[in-house]
Amino acid sequence: MELDVLCEDPRWAGVDLEALTQRAADAALAYLGMDGQLAMFSVLGCDDARISVLNGEFRGKPSPTNVLSWPSEDLAAAQDGGAPQAPVLDYSGYFDLGDIAISFDTCTREAEAAGKPFADHVCHLIVHGLLHLLGYDHIRDLDATLMEHNETVILGKLGLDDPYRS
Repeated sequence: MELDVLCEDPRWAGVDLEALTQRAADAALAYLGMDGQLAMFSVLGCDDARISVLNGEFRGKPSPTNVLSWPSEDLAAAQDGGAPQAPVLDYSGYFDLGDIAISFDTCTREAEAAGKPFADHVCHLIVHGLLHLLGYDHIRDLDATLMEHNETVILGKLGLDDPYRS
């Protein structure tokens, strides 16, 4: 896997965002039947101020959010609930999947509110963001059902609780 992790907020240093991302990505890609060694993507560990700017620029919502994703290509299924298209290898021999940004502040608040370990919530959000890079989404109902199912199974393989059940 070609993974580029940049932590703009120094609080991420105490978390080892790179190791959590690697763990989450390995599980997600294996579950989806992809060769993780051929995957390439980047992760930005930031704070609420930075993710608010990004959210405003790219989604027109200038407020903090937990995770944002920018897929390298649109792999979304044409039909609601259908499987996304498979990524193709680029000129370098990798699946260039795109970029993810994750906010330390929002992630911390959400983990505390849910009573779950911070690292577990980070893994969930990385899986969620990576699924977005791979063409999964939760706007249409059947797409949301498929994405939620995949997240739940992948997190279960990591020994983490289903985030959609109380």
